[in-house]
Amino acid sequence: MKNCFLIFSLVLISINSYSQNMYREKLAHTFSIVARDPVTGEMGVAVQSHWFSVGSIVSWGEAGVGVVATQSFVNPSFGVRGLELLNAGRSPQEVVDELISSDEGRDVRQLAVLDTKGRSASYTGKNCIPEAGNIAKENFSVQANMMLTDKVWSAMSEAFENSSGPLAERLITALEAGQNAGGDIRGKQSACLLIVNGESTGKVWEDRKIDLRVEDNPEPITELKRLLKVYRAYEHMNRGDLAVEMQDMDLAMKEYSAAEEMFPDNLEMKFWHAVTLANTGKTDESLPLFTEVFKGDENWRILFSRLKGAGLLTISGEEIKKITDLR
Repeated sequence: MKNCFLIFSLVLISINSYSQNMYREKLAHTFSIVARDPVTGEMGVAVQSHWFSVGSIVSWGEAGVGVVATQSFVNPSFGVRGLELLNAGRSPQEVVDELISSDEGRDVRQLAVLDTKGRSASYTGKNCIPEAGNIAKENFSVQANMMLTDKVWSAMSEAFENSSGPLAERLITALEAGQNAGGDIRGKQSACLLIVNGESTGKVWEDRKIDLRVEDNPEPITELKRLLKVYRAYEHMNRGDLAVEMQDMDLAMKEYSAAEEMFPDNLEMKFWHAVTLANTGKTDESLPLFTEVFKGDENWRILFSRLKGAGLLTISGEEIKKITDLR
């Protein structure tokens, strides 16, 4: 009788320990998409949730390997281990099968894996909070749990398949469709967009193309979409900076102008556009821009006065004074 009681006590302790460990996991109940662009090879993850900083635990990716989304009662190790298994040559379905079969909390997990070939696999545990489900297809997988309706993941799938353009924008389109179909039953709080190269260059800083996070916002998808637009504008700015470095002022002006058109109120974009105009012999055209920038913030006037010493101005001292004295 004592032995039976001891065994029963040990079972209760084991169950309680498992339950406590499982529910200490972060509860990232959410909807997400993992996808690949068959033209560029880029792979990405996009996610939205009523949970703080969802991107820091759900989205994982490595150039030349694949992307992973781990959610519901999140097992963060799925991200690292999933990428390791893909890198070792396992298919996404093999990765999902191995990770899920080895996890005691499998019934409350949700997982999606996609590789560089566009193969995808996903899983929804039987005890994930309804509404919950997933759809895995060639080049993408969508998954959701604790949704207001059971239409969320199918709406995301349809929206992604019918979208066009860069992968990042298509991923956000899928999130918007999920939200429009009901989204997280608790509401909205955070979102993330991660894009990595299809092939690794060996340079991590180049292979992670986009990594944007909205940690806490009443309209996280809207804010994520805005940040992506800012990112696109600064792509033009970066190309403009490179053109300046290569002494190609015509290209620099073209890139800076493109950025400014996207965000006409951004003083930095306007400033470098003006600098490029001046450096290409169009000082008179630059004056209205410099005037506007200097009125917006006097620090830009100070910065302009320092550019000559850094080799970033090719205009005469008289022209520099003319610009510096603008009021």
